[in-house]
Amino acid sequence: MKKYNVAILGATGAVGTEFLKLIEERDFPFAELRLLASARSAGTQLTVKGKTYTVQEAKEDSFNGIDIALFAGGSISKEFAPIAVKAGAVVIDNSSTFRMDPEVPLIIPEINPQAILKHKGIIANPNCSTIIMCMALKPLYDLARIKRIVVSTYQAVSGAGKEGIDELTDETKAYAEGREMIPHILPSASLKKHYPIAFNLIPQIDVFLDNLYSKEEMKMVNETQKIFDDYDMRITATTVRVPVYRSHSESVNVEFEHDLDLADMRKALENFPGVQVQDDLEEQIYPMPLYTSDKDDCYVGRLRRDFSNPNTFNFWVVGDQIRKGAALNTLQIAECMIKNGWV
Repeated sequence: MKKYNVAILGATGAVGTEFLKLIEERDFPFAELRLLASARSAGTQLTVKGKTYTVQEAKEDSFNGIDIALFAGGSISKEFAPIAVKAGAVVIDNSSTFRMDPEVPLIIPEINPQAILKHKGIIANPNCSTIIMCMALKPLYDLARIKRIVVSTYQAVSGAGKEGIDELTDETKAYAEGREMIPHILPSASLKKHYPIAFNLIPQIDVFLDNLYSKEEMKMVNETQKIFDDYDMRITATTVRVPVYRSHSESVNVEFEHDLDLADMRKALENFPGVQVQDDLEEQIYPMPLYTSDKDDCYVGRLRRDFSNPNTFNFWVVGDQIRKGAALNTLQIAECMIKNGWV
């Protein structure tokens, strides 16, 4: 099998380190591995497949000779993606920078792999909460077109990166020891005000927009429509940060164009790659973030008819934000390109 020169930008963060774990687990065919980060993280040593790599500071010439560049996300993408493309690399970017650019395909490989062919050097990875919801929606959408979605998310602190994870740990310790919890990160590091997440829920992820929705909520709306290429699909979202380390949970209410049979829906979900059904109420079996962390699949349960509205159903879906919601989906895009000879 041909091997590829791979660069990882943001190699020391939560998503970057997950890239390294997945490259080992999935035996990704790399010849050279170039680990990049900001000047602050340069010099850090990381081990992949028994070999130690020194993280380099990302610079103008960092992508020379690179075939595939995996970007872990953040504002740095805007600066370095065009540089990497100019150097000849295909960039798969986990930030929000390019997602709604009409020239950039927004990809979940199980859903719209053919859209990869439209890329002009940059491919965008969707938002984590969008990916997890869409993985459960796709097999149902194939049964009947979706008219409307109402989604509420319960998002883990891993969505805020390593700093969010550390903040939950520090606050939990402080609370247990009777010390004051002093937040620095959530709901967003850039905001003037911060709230503790330990033993709390924060109904804000990212900044609020003029329409009174948060940026995270509108990402779910706009990205889902783009992925399905269905701009008539009506979507409304409420996104909430919860004191959970990993795995986002989502309550989804879906109205279809025509009625469906629950057994057919369950079968479609069970047969869809990357989805597992955990839905046995008698045995109290349903997805929970504690048990879906560090797993590749998205887990669906509590599938039931909405008796208040015709052709409408509810379900609960949970998925690991750092894996399928970020690093895994990005790597799967690269694997899809390799498998089909698109890189």
